[in-house]
Amino acid sequence: MRRFVLVTLSALLAASATGAQAKAMKWMDASGAGLPAGAKMAVVSGDPSKAGPFVIRAKFPANYTVPPHHHPGDEVVRVTSAGALSYGMGDKLDKANVGSLTKGYHVTMGAGMNHYVFTTDPVDIQVSGNGPFAITYVNPADDPRKK
Repeated sequence: MRRFVLVTLSALLAASATGAQAKAMKWMDASGAGLPAGAKMAVVSGDPSKAGPFVIRAKFPANYTVPPHHHPGDEVVRVTSAGALSYGMGDKLDKANVGSLTKGYHVTMGAGMNHYVFTTDPVDIQVSGNGPFAITYVNPADDPRKK
């Protein structure tokens, strides 16, 4: 019985810390990181601009699109809220050939692999990987940092 109470208390403390961490995150405009206008992001752990592991959260509004792009390292994208994130691979956005992720599911985007994402409803995601993180758009005109 004592062991069960200890495990339960530990689980509650871990859950409380996770909830407190989420509330303490500093949300900012994600366009500085290279995402199109409308997204918000927060760093959960690490520093995406430096070498080493990182975790960020992002909030995408309804009808949001990140055009075809790639990253220098693998990234794991996980949906953390209600709603769906649609994703596809390739140099051109093709909404007819996509996969869809809902809360709790994830996809790994390989380093250098061109891909895109879009939403129909608002959705929150978590991205983890090893930095430094960068976004390179297939079509440089799609890069919001150059507009």
